[in-house]
Amino acid sequence: MSKTDIRVGLLAYGAIGDEHSKAIQATPGLTLKAVCDTNPDRLTAALQLSPDTQTFSDATQMLHSGQIDLVVVSTPPNSHYAWAKQALLLGIHVMLEKPMALTTHECDELMELAAEKKLLLVVYQNRRYDLDFLTMKHVIDTDQIGEVFHYESFVGGYAKPCSFWHSDTEVSGGAIFDWGSHFIDQIMSIVDSPVDFVSGLNQKRVWDHVTNADHAQVSITFTDGFQAIFINSDLAAARKPKFYVLGTKGALTGNWDTSAGDVVADLPAIITVHHADGTNSLVPHVSVEPYSFYSSIVAFINDATPMSVVAEQSRDVVAIMQAAEESALINGKPVAPLLLRP
Repeated sequence: MSKTDIRVGLLAYGAIGDEHSKAIQATPGLTLKAVCDTNPDRLTAALQLSPDTQTFSDATQMLHSGQIDLVVVSTPPNSHYAWAKQALLLGIHVMLEKPMALTTHECDELMELAAEKKLLLVVYQNRRYDLDFLTMKHVIDTDQIGEVFHYESFVGGYAKPCSFWHSDTEVSGGAIFDWGSHFIDQIMSIVDSPVDFVSGLNQKRVWDHVTNADHAQVSITFTDGFQAIFINSDLAAARKPKFYVLGTKGALTGNWDTSAGDVVADLPAIITVHHADGTNSLVPHVSVEPYSFYSSIVAFINDATPMSVVAEQSRDVVAIMQAAEESALINGKPVAPLLLRP
């Protein structure tokens, strides 16, 4: 192993485990050394991709093993804070799945600890690297639809939600936190203006077997009048586009790809620019360097190269979602989030 190799441990090997494993093995400077999960079947799955990896059924044992320099925490959101804190106290760099934590207080404590220990703390904001989002951002950044003033993003349909932890408010943080960790991060990556206030609504009308809202909406109003709306719905019999953006010279839509017969959330949306004269044109997806997020981790740890994704951004996403939940308790009345971003 070279002196620049960063030894990585995966804490929990769920649905995203293979993605992390493949990315780590494809990124120069990273070596997958350990995987931990309480489910032996998942450890078996991990070994199929990385047969030389050491496996653990106890996370604390893995963190204390001395085998890892960086831990990827993929446990449910309500445990992110505890595992990240334990790892940082042991001198281990931390990469967290979304959201960073369920409160800004927990985020702030983790960020302060990481700074004190001079360690990396970062959230895997993988949706910032989605081809449809990057294509849409390119359209906006190159002034193809003029000055943008209205932005909507949507995920969902009409379907009975799963009974896993994603649908348990105490574990996931709720419907706003579950997908909002992705889509609100995208919004904040596009809009430069300061946030004025946030409003949120949670509708609970049909699916009583889970505690998440059936339909959740977050509206973010910025000081210059720009408004962004995010909706996560399991009651949308008429599905909205994934993206709907209005500018002073045109508009943009991101329509769901139904080529597989039904909507697959992970397929890139089809981006269309709608011109002021009534015409429209499809926009080919931009190209992207694979696993660039992981490469940026290596560059940061080895050479202190700044990353485009930083903890402060993910913390502010939590602040907005937290404000939206507070607003939902008072029927959508405005709440000003406590942001680090000016």
